[in-house]
Amino acid sequence: MIQLIEGAPEGVLAFEAVGEVDAEDYEDVLKPAIEEALEGGNRLRFVFEIGSEFDRYTAGADWHDMTLGFAHLTDWQRCALVTDLDWVEHAAKALGWLMGGRLRVFGIDELKAALEWAASDE
Repeated sequence: MIQLIEGAPEGVLAFEAVGEVDAEDYEDVLKPAIEEALEGGNRLRFVFEIGSEFDRYTAGADWHDMTLGFAHLTDWQRCALVTDLDWVEHAAKALGWLMGGRLRVFGIDELKAALEWAASDE
């Protein structure tokens, strides 16, 4: 499932992947939050944590992840990925250039720094 990370700075969407992430998580959690954030005309400031409680993405979740990202390519301002999973970090670095904004990968113990970076204009 995808769940909200409490205490994120204003203007930053922050979520954590826990257990199995499926297509419904994208439809019911991420997509509405992203669409609401974009209503004000702002670009997205996003933090996504994939930690030790994450098990896997279903095939449907993979598809939704790709289509949601491509649908909003120019809407991203900052995206912080928080993880210690090598395959996730490598995939993000390999595909991060496709995003219209900045992507940065943080270690799992750097959630606070990731939230601060996503909120900043540095």
